[in-house]
Amino acid sequence: MGAVTGLLLGVGLLCIWWSFWPRRPERPRTTQRNANTEDLLIQAGMAEVRPWAFRATSIGVGLAVAVLVGALAASPTIGGAFGVIAALGPHAYVRARARRRRNELRQLWPEVIDDLISGIRAGLSLPEALIALAERGPEPMRGPFRMFAEDYRATGRFIDALDLLKARLADPVADRLIEALRLTRQVGGTDLVRLLRTLSQFMRQDLRTRGELEARQSWTVNGARLAAAAPWVVLALLSSRPETAAAFNSALGAAVLALGGGASAAAYLVMVRIGRLPEEVRVLR
Repeated sequence: MGAVTGLLLGVGLLCIWWSFWPRRPERPRTTQRNANTEDLLIQAGMAEVRPWAFRATSIGVGLAVAVLVGALAASPTIGGAFGVIAALGPHAYVRARARRRRNELRQLWPEVIDDLISGIRAGLSLPEALIALAERGPEPMRGPFRMFAEDYRATGRFIDALDLLKARLADPVADRLIEALRLTRQVGGTDLVRLLRTLSQFMRQDLRTRGELEARQSWTVNGARLAAAAPWVVLALLSSRPETAAAFNSALGAAVLALGGGASAAAYLVMVRIGRLPEEVRVLR
């Protein structure tokens, strides 16, 4: 009986000692490509879609369009060309949606920081101030902070809850804010309000500058889209004629389509890169 009691006591002491060293949950290993695709889907508000399902959908759409256009135009080469364009369509849609959503959220981050400053100055602790954003923060931002509140109340681990919040937001601005909060929580300090106020000022200055530049350069991006789409609209109109299908069914016609597609893609990417402002990348993933 004494041996059993001693064993149970030892196991209990070991469990108590082990509880002081919580292990951070390991993230599943993923490639950089999958990580970028996952971030893009989260930023577009499609976090429930997995990268492999997104790629499978793109391939399925491309094959369906290739078969349909090839049957209507009686030309497999024309169908294949439009199938490639259709396969890139979901990615272009998600990128455009993510960019639009990032721009909307970028306008809200200064307000989020101001609410956080108000909560801290009112005497709330840092976790309580973040939880309060689930109720009084900007409406589009309340969901992630509500889930942060659930994680923190369930585990009581502030750092782990911050990691989950950063993964759900998948935003460069959120990364900077969360890392600043993590550093303050770990090393302490009394300059958190000053740091947050400085970060809010930098964000507002960046918003003003970016808004002016985007207003001036938007015509370049629109012109690139029109120039890249025009030849393929003409090809779609001409593909209903039998002589057009016969011309592109030859080896020379297939080469013309391949060279034309490569030239259109290269010209579009160059014009967009020149005219569009660079986007922030997640360096604090």
